[in-house]
Amino acid sequence: MKVRKHLIFAFVIAAAFVRLLLEKSGLGFKLLFLPGTSPLRDQIGKWKAWYAFEKARRECPAYEAFCAKHNCEVTLDGWTPNFSQVVAMDKPNYIKAYDIASRCHGGKLPTRGAVIDQSSGSTGKPTNWVRGSAERKAVARTIQLALREFAGRKKKILFVNAFALGPWATGMCVSYSVCDETLLISTGPDIDKIIGTLEDFGSEGWLYVIAGYPPFLKMLADSKKLDWKKYQALGFYGGEGMSEGMRTYLMGTFREVYGDYGASDLEINIAAENAFTVAVRRLMEQNPALRRRINSAVSKHNGLNRLEDALPHIFQYNQLDYLVESNDEGELIITLTRSSNVSPRIKYNIHDNGHVMTYGELCQMLDQEGVSVRTLPPAIANLPLMFHYGRSDLAASWWGCKIPPTDMEKICFEIAELSTIFNSFRLITRENAEHNKLLEIAIELGDGQPIPANAAELEAQVFQLLEHHNQDFRESARIAAQKGIIPKVVFYGFRQGPFVGSDIRLKNKYTEETSVK
Repeated sequence: MKVRKHLIFAFVIAAAFVRLLLEKSGLGFKLLFLPGTSPLRDQIGKWKAWYAFEKARRECPAYEAFCAKHNCEVTLDGWTPNFSQVVAMDKPNYIKAYDIASRCHGGKLPTRGAVIDQSSGSTGKPTNWVRGSAERKAVARTIQLALREFAGRKKKILFVNAFALGPWATGMCVSYSVCDETLLISTGPDIDKIIGTLEDFGSEGWLYVIAGYPPFLKMLADSKKLDWKKYQALGFYGGEGMSEGMRTYLMGTFREVYGDYGASDLEINIAAENAFTVAVRRLMEQNPALRRRINSAVSKHNGLNRLEDALPHIFQYNQLDYLVESNDEGELIITLTRSSNVSPRIKYNIHDNGHVMTYGELCQMLDQEGVSVRTLPPAIANLPLMFHYGRSDLAASWWGCKIPPTDMEKICFEIAELSTIFNSFRLITRENAEHNKLLEIAIELGDGQPIPANAAELEAQVFQLLEHHNQDFRESARIAAQKGIIPKVVFYGFRQGPFVGSDIRLKNKYTEETSVK
């Protein structure tokens, strides 16, 4: 094993230099993604992950202690590393258990060329993350290449960064990553600044790429302060998911709308949507048999059987940079394979539900349902696919059922009247004096929108659709009704009720569990 290990690690080091040369030209970079090279990329990605593991265990005091505590070890099956004996890290058992310096190579924070990002704190207190120069450059290069594929190489692009700025990870990383490739303006989530920018630069000759959280993109589209038909604008979102209903709604303003998958804990732009993945997702939405076939492909192997009817986001990712697996609970486990990262992430569990499959496996499932892949937009280099079902801990629990925020967002756009007047929503659960759990679906209306006169009718439509989309909810509602427990929809004015103090710079809070009332 020692000889094979040394040969593999020597290859990984040499391959890193070759890749740097190839990335200097877009054409050279494409050599890495020629048809038929996916198995080789898989193998190299696993070798890189093994090298990153060994380097982290040797150089990071925190990871050395973590591996010793959990007896972590990588073995070889032939020439393929086996990571089954490596315990996954997450925020409780690693990030919060060890200080930030000990999690870095050398056991100390870099004093030059590094930045500290903060997570938004959507699940609690914000966390600090350190990122070095090499990893920021690598992420930037990937985003720049993706942007040109997404927007076109010959376009004159004005990139409007509407993500939250300041210390927050996404906004800072996006601005750093695109400034060498496009003309950039970082407005943050400010509607008037964005409208003023487009008016100043005009509609001739520019392609506007406007990036932000989905709720803000909707607020921008709903502002009606600009005749969007005069402008070529693309929407790019991150930070949280989006229903196909919202995508269709936003495409009344933007020519196309795509997002990516990333996390402050890891990196931005780990995986990205494209025309192919969106087309497959829409097929899954329209075809329950296809949806169940794809979801069931892995549900028998892990905990995703509870999501058989769910509609995941679909992304493609580069297995040279990310080793993506799933555990027995159906959660994504991600290793950042670049060993140059200041603070390594080896088998990191962010507690997102999901699974991966190869492009070939997906094509086979499509064919089994009578869908020819040739009728769909082309995929990106036959890269593997990540199916993402949302945070495992961000669904509302009520009478034995789980209500993911994506179900509610889909409903808000299916009801035409509601789609034009709502700003956000929240699934609120609480116990009454008899300790029965109550459910309130709080809907925040847009700025200046009055409480609808037909609120009762809209409430009935919401629950009719929720029962249709979520079979568990339908059964739970039936059982709860036997005890006189009836869920309700409550409309609130803009920034009123539970939405007081909401900050568009942060991710929306979609679930809330309150005390006994």
